[in-house]
Amino acid sequence: MNLRGGRRREEPEINLTPLIDVVFLLLIFFMVTTTFVRDAGLEITLPEAEADPVPDETGTLELAVDSAGEYYLGGTALINRERATLIQALEEALAAGEVAGLVIRADAGTPHGAVVRAMDAAGQVGIERIAIAALPVDEDD
Repeated sequence: MNLRGGRRREEPEINLTPLIDVVFLLLIFFMVTTTFVRDAGLEITLPEAEADPVPDETGTLELAVDSAGEYYLGGTALINRERATLIQALEEALAAGEVAGLVIRADAGTPHGAVVRAMDAAGQVGIERIAIAALPVDEDD
């Protein structure tokens, strides 16, 4: 026996609008608070120089050399210090896109031979414009 009468039971409704608002606000929060730093992530102490800084060009490769002589092309470590490995990595980077030049970021304690090996490998693959990164000299010193 049905004592409730002829009432229909209402279906529960889930409103997704507040959930979408919260997700949208979280997305905006993370986009605003994210820092976009172009850093190789290596602890490199650059040597100092008195020349004017060169503006950053698009299409330049960045080769970092740490104080142990290890190479990092575009932030990715190469598997060894051999010249052939460095040449192969530079050729692959050249094949991937147009390269205007090479910037070598060598630690101040890097062995001279590691930087010369990098410059020689760049010359062998056809990179003609090579720059060496340095920090500006403090005027107070």
